[in-house]
Amino acid sequence: MECTIDWSGPEGMLFVARTGSGHVTAMDGAPDGGGNNLAPRPMEMLLTGAGGCAAYDVVLILKRGRHAVTHCRVKLTGERATVDPKVFTNIHFEFIVTGKNLPIAAVERAVQLSHEKYCSATAMLAKTASITHSVSLIEA
Repeated sequence: MECTIDWSGPEGMLFVARTGSGHVTAMDGAPDGGGNNLAPRPMEMLLTGAGGCAAYDVVLILKRGRHAVTHCRVKLTGERATVDPKVFTNIHFEFIVTGKNLPIAAVERAVQLSHEKYCSATAMLAKTASITHSVSLIEA
């Protein structure tokens, strides 16, 4: 896995990332940190990556279990340390899963498997942060 990060120049703190799979995304800083608020912050991208990793796992586990999952949303709330390095100290994942006749136990098991076994991003963040989750189910 590879990626390249390029700074856009002296007018701000905009960075452009190019992934080995050929995708491009931007990151910027807050105005009080020299940025222009043109894109997400790098730490927001880290939190987003953890949410994407977990959501991917949950959907894949449910689909492999032949459950009729139609939508999955993960809302993340992260708290950071007040001193440098300002690592995440608490992260809450709120899973909202939609499907037809989905057993809540299957969804909760998928979330638990993601957090405890499959999600690499959560495993890394759990080294500094308390990871919690909740699950809501919506009938399709």
